[in-house]
Amino acid sequence: MIRTALCDLLDIPHPIIQGGMAWVSDAELVIAVSQAGALGVIGSGNAPVEWVAAQIDAVREQTDLPFGVNVPLFSSSVEQVLQLCIERRVPVVTTGAGSPGPYLAALRGAGIKVFPLVASVALAKRLARQGVDGLIVEGQESGGHIGDVSTMPLVPQVVDAVDVPVVAAGGIADGRGLAAALALGAEGVQMGTRFICTTECTVHSNYKAKVVSARDRSTTVTGRSLGHPVRTIKNQMSREMIQLEASAQVTEEELIIFGTGKLRLAAEQGDMRGGSVMSGQISGLIDDIVPCRLLVDRIIATAEERIAALRGLCA
Repeated sequence: MIRTALCDLLDIPHPIIQGGMAWVSDAELVIAVSQAGALGVIGSGNAPVEWVAAQIDAVREQTDLPFGVNVPLFSSSVEQVLQLCIERRVPVVTTGAGSPGPYLAALRGAGIKVFPLVASVALAKRLARQGVDGLIVEGQESGGHIGDVSTMPLVPQVVDAVDVPVVAAGGIADGRGLAAALALGAEGVQMGTRFICTTECTVHSNYKAKVVSARDRSTTVTGRSLGHPVRTIKNQMSREMIQLEASAQVTEEELIIFGTGKLRLAAEQGDMRGGSVMSGQISGLIDDIVPCRLLVDRIIATAEERIAALRGLCA
């Protein structure tokens, strides 16, 4: 069995974290992922704090296994959600879109493991100095909000620069990706898009079908002009967004208004034309919808096979 420092730190059998995706990662998915031996993570997004509280309670009612909550630091309710995590003693908090520095002391004082998502070596070094428990290092292959460096060059540079566990993310969908991440020096992986296509994920079936039918060049990036690039599957919404960004007649405020609510439109209502179908480049590798336990078992088995095969090359 593959066991790394991440497993020991988070008390999980397998070094896999499920990405905390807004309007996608609810209690049902989180419970299934944690019961499969990975770390399930609630995606708080911009949801009301009451919704997040209900999801935490639902997870706790069904399992006593470790889980986490992802908190994007741009959320208008970030302080309330983090305070909720402290009060409920959530085992793990992952953060995105900035530095959780101002909240670290309170979170760690409550015994919470903090794993920020980073897309650069500079931010990784700064957060490691501030005392985070680990780092999720995400390349631009990922779905949703992205940076501008790819996973393969970014992960080993961060591994060399910090002394905390590194979790590789972006462009990982199977055991080959896990084996590759471990070879780069990571202690585990985070997968988001792959967990969308599981039977326990409650996202709209149209969303899952769109990911399964995607190919290697099916995604595009919008929002670059706003400084918040987002990777989605190409559709009418993404084409219109890109056209609006190219227009000198459209203001930044109008662009933000156009993009607001589009992820929820796709995830909950299944609108594959007008919604934002956030998904990583790895979508082209996904061709089925399976239970979380089968998926995790398959990832681990494949990783073990690849590692054994690589050892054979040294004989």
